[in-house]
Amino acid sequence: MKIYIQFFFICLVNIAIGQTHNQELLIKGSVKYKQSLSPIKGVNVYVLGGNATQTNFMGKFQLKAKLNDVIVFESSELRTVHYTITSSEDIDVLVDVDKDDDEVQIIPSFETLIDSAKFYKEKNIDKSLDFIARSFKSITGNVNKNNAIAYTNLGDVYVYYKQYDLAVTNYETSLDYDNNVITAIALIKVYLLDKHPKEAKELAEKYLKKNLQPKDKTKLEELLGDAYYQLESLPLANSSYKKALEIATQENNSEQIVALNAKLGNINSELQRNKISVGYLNKAVSKAKTLNPKQFIEQRENVADYYNKQKEFDKEIKLRKQNLKSLDSIQENTELKSIETDSISPQKINFKIANAYISQDKPQAAIPYLEKSIETSGNKKDLNTKKEATKKLSEVYKNVGDYTKALESYQQYVQLVDSLYQQKEVEIKKTAEFQKNILKQQNRISSLENDRALAKTQYELAKQNKALTVESNKRQKITIYALIGGLILLSLVIFFFYKSNQKQKIANNVLALRSLRTQMNPHFIFNALNSVNNFIAKSDERAANRYLSEFSTLMRAVLENSEEDFIALEKELELLQLYIKLEHSRFKEKFDYVIHVDHTVDVAAYQIPPMLLQPYIENAIWHGLRYKEEKGFLEINIQNLSHEMIQIEIIDDGIGRKKSAELKTKNQLKQKSKAMGNIKKRIAILNQMYKDKVDVSITDAKPNGTGTKVILQLKKDNHAKI
Repeated sequence: MKIYIQFFFICLVNIAIGQTHNQELLIKGSVKYKQSLSPIKGVNVYVLGGNATQTNFMGKFQLKAKLNDVIVFESSELRTVHYTITSSEDIDVLVDVDKDDDEVQIIPSFETLIDSAKFYKEKNIDKSLDFIARSFKSITGNVNKNNAIAYTNLGDVYVYYKQYDLAVTNYETSLDYDNNVITAIALIKVYLLDKHPKEAKELAEKYLKKNLQPKDKTKLEELLGDAYYQLESLPLANSSYKKALEIATQENNSEQIVALNAKLGNINSELQRNKISVGYLNKAVSKAKTLNPKQFIEQRENVADYYNKQKEFDKEIKLRKQNLKSLDSIQENTELKSIETDSISPQKINFKIANAYISQDKPQAAIPYLEKSIETSGNKKDLNTKKEATKKLSEVYKNVGDYTKALESYQQYVQLVDSLYQQKEVEIKKTAEFQKNILKQQNRISSLENDRALAKTQYELAKQNKALTVESNKRQKITIYALIGGLILLSLVIFFFYKSNQKQKIANNVLALRSLRTQMNPHFIFNALNSVNNFIAKSDERAANRYLSEFSTLMRAVLENSEEDFIALEKELELLQLYIKLEHSRFKEKFDYVIHVDHTVDVAAYQIPPMLLQPYIENAIWHGLRYKEEKGFLEINIQNLSHEMIQIEIIDDGIGRKKSAELKTKNQLKQKSKAMGNIKKRIAILNQMYKDKVDVSITDAKPNGTGTKVILQLKKDNHAKI
């Protein structure tokens, strides 16, 4: 007879076992047959020289023991087994009726695997998912309930790592096994995080019809209000929040009272009910005083945001300064890390105070707060806030007439933009690898669950075949149906992962496209700054000031457009005209130019990725016309090829591509290669996503190899923005 002792060290989630060897522990477990998992009643379980008990009708037992005690299992159903207690542990003895030898095997139980998954959720996603995967193999007893628990915990892990689509799938599967309101609440939250308010609303309304505990009903009403808010049904959202607040007040649930008063304040502000809004916000602040510093500061920030909307900037500034003092007063407190959030960090509060002073037309008062925001952002490695504060500081210096500091701040802003782009590239690669690993784990978990279900089905069928030979035909049909069901289930799993991989591929293309597009801005900005430097070097102050003013206008437009995936061709042409004008002002003796748009071309009807044409024009000027001995000419023609396609020609009569390449240094060749390489990658991704939307060809303008002609064909496309 073969015996498996199944246990797992609970010290993963309850580490305090080593305080003393004399500590008395409560040991729990069960004794079952391995094949059928049916319980064995009446097994003697005792500690040598200590407590004793027997397994009950469910095969379970519990008794008290100390570390290093020896626990003994005795019965006519099994050979005597001795085991030494090393920690608080669950012990399951599995008796194999087909074996006569004894063997001890360490296998964790379902409950301890789930506890371990929870313990590692925020520490190590791979370990957490591994414990959940193993839990599916250990499910016994109430299969539906345990499956629901495993899938709910799997959803919790995905929510923590912001994999909302996978979280939704697993929460929905959990609800299929067990209609648990806690899981339903978790699923509604994920629907809202993933911007699916309609599904959140329907599920919240469904569960509100059930007989619920007050705290669950409060949460569901609040989530229903959140769903209405996302659906822009503000009066309905207001009504749901009021119902939730009424229940929370009856139950004296302070945290929910604070949160709901804050939401009602914000809703009524949007509904232009200012007095009511202030009342709710003040109640939230007052109640938050009784809770923790984080909630108190958060609610005061809510009120400050309200004053900002109402243009009551003095009140806003006063509240935000109070919050800064509150944060300063707890600098030595270990709670600080839990208090700082994205909305109430010192750097962001300083930035908001500065904006309020700017709105009051007090730029000098704003400068110290912007500088403090930049300093704090640097210390806390908050590049986004540092970038915005630096940009705002440059604008303030410009408005007060300090152009030297304005330019210095703007150059720092450009450097921060470049750093952020590099950071985003690294994050994109890490995210892609992270999501690939998660999908692999999810695939493994689904396979394990399917294997467990299929193995159990096969075992039950084998048992029936042995006991009921007269029904062999019927059992064969059941086996076939089970296999078909398994194949169908496997096909559905494969289809799900195929769709998920396709979705991920599109997301990766979008991220790559945005990364390539944003790389063009620093390249373009630094080239233009070289032109400013050229005027300054020539001591042409008036030209430099005029160029810098026009350059500032161009930069503002370029950076605004960099946030867009597509802009109107009409807008792109305006930017190109300004860019060529700036270059022509520097190289007047080198070239003239003309931009000709056929009167039949509707430039407003075509959409084009920003900064797609500028690199070709830059190459024509800097690498073709600039090196020509006599004055050259740049020509840009736009004409219709059909109702759905136009052609853009960029023609120069410069020295030509071959001669230009001979003149360039290695560094220039590298820079051009990088810029043109980005353009090629952008066009390739665009054509993959939008079915050959853009076609570009580059040839010599003349048979003798001089001049360059770039022909770009652009399709009209009613695409959705990426």
